[in-house]
Amino acid sequence: MYENFYGFSGRPFQLTPDPQFYFESVSHKKAMSYLGYGLSQGEGFIVITGEVGAGKSTLVAHLMERIDPAALTVAQVVTSALDGAEIVHVIAQAFGLPVEGHDKATALGAIERFLQDEARAGRRCLLVVDECQNLELTALEELRMLSNFQLGSHPLLQSLLLGQPEFRATLAQHPGLEQLRQRIIASHHLEALDAGEVEHYVRHRLGHVGWQGKPGFEDGLLDALYRHTGGIPRRVNQVMNRLLLLGAIEERETLSQTMLGDVMAEMAADQNRGARGASDLRSAPVVEPVAPVAPVAPVPVAAPAQPAPGSLPATEVAALLAERDARTAELEAAISELQAAGMAHPALSAAGPHAIAPEDARAAEARLAAALERIEARLEEQEQSFRHVLTMLIEWLEEDPSRRAA
Repeated sequence: MYENFYGFSGRPFQLTPDPQFYFESVSHKKAMSYLGYGLSQGEGFIVITGEVGAGKSTLVAHLMERIDPAALTVAQVVTSALDGAEIVHVIAQAFGLPVEGHDKATALGAIERFLQDEARAGRRCLLVVDECQNLELTALEELRMLSNFQLGSHPLLQSLLLGQPEFRATLAQHPGLEQLRQRIIASHHLEALDAGEVEHYVRHRLGHVGWQGKPGFEDGLLDALYRHTGGIPRRVNQVMNRLLLLGAIEERETLSQTMLGDVMAEMAADQNRGARGASDLRSAPVVEPVAPVAPVAPVPVAAPAQPAPGSLPATEVAALLAERDARTAELEAAISELQAAGMAHPALSAAGPHAIAPEDARAAEARLAAALERIEARLEEQEQSFRHVLTMLIEWLEEDPSRRAA
C-alpha cells in the first residue's frame, strides 16, 4: 500500500534477505574481508556471528552473488536442533545427494564420493550452516570430521558457520570443541549499525526503490529510530515498514517523531497481546482423550471446506475489531453520560450559569468538563485502536499477493 502512495517501485524494508539491498556498514565490510580471506584459503571453518536480525543472511546472500558457480559448489543448511546423525543426512540432501534409508555410514560415503568428484572436476565445495547455536555438540563434531575429507593433500570441504552470540560463546568456551577451534581460519562478529549508519541505511534502501524525498523526515526522527531499534537492521526494517504504512494511511508527506512514537506503542501492544495469548495457551485445561468407538463404514461425502490461507491472522483481526466495537460502546456511554449531566441542570442550559447559585454552576461545569475530558480520551483510544486494526489488516493482506482479492 505505502509504496503506491509514495511512488516506490517496491517495498524497501522487507524482512526477507535480499542482496539487492545489501548495505555495507563498517562491520559488514570487515565481515566481507574475512570471508574473502577465508575462502581464498579453501579449507577449515569461517565463523560469522551476530544478534538476531544483524544481517548475517543478507551478508551470505550478497556473497553468493559474487562467487563463480563454475568454480565453487555451495550447499546451504538452516538447522534446527540436529544431532550428529541428522546433520549428516541434512548435508547430503543440501548437496542434492540421494541417500537410501537412514544409515549414517551410507550418507557419509555419498558425501565423500561427491566431494571427490567435484574436486576432480576442478570445483571446490562450500557448506554454509546457519543458526549453528541450535546444533548439538555431536553435530558440530560431525562437521569437524567432514573437514577431514581430502583428495591426496587437497581438502575437499570448507564450511561457513553462522550463529547468534551464544554460538560464539560456545565455540570459545566448550572444552569438547578444541579441535574445531583449531580449524577456524577466520571469525567475525557483526555489530549493530551506529546512529550515522542507520540514517545511511534508511536512505540507501529507499534509494533502491526510487525515493525522491517523499516522504521527508522530521529533524531528529532517524536518531530516534536508532534509539528505538538499537541499530539492528531487521528491527529498523520492521519499524520503518510500520512508519511508512502509517504515513500512507494518514497521507503524510513528512514522517514525524510523534508518528514513530505511535508505531512503537502499537508494536509494544502487539507483543503484549502475543504474550497474553501464549500465557492463555499454557494455562488452558488439558482435554482428556475420548474413549475409542467401534469403526463404521465410511460414507462418501463432499470434501469439507478447507480454511482459507492465513485464517489465524483473520481471527486476530476479528478480535481487534471486536475490541474497537467495545471502545465504541464506551464512547456512546460517555456521550449519554454527558447528555444526562446537561439534563440534570436545566436552568444551566436554559438560562445560563447566572440563573442558579454560583457554587452549583461551578459544580455543574466541573462535571461537564470531566465528562468532556473522558470523551476526548476515549476518542483518542478509539482512533488508536482503529488505526491499529487497519494496519494489521493491511499488513496481513500484503504478506501474500493471493490475498489482495480479499
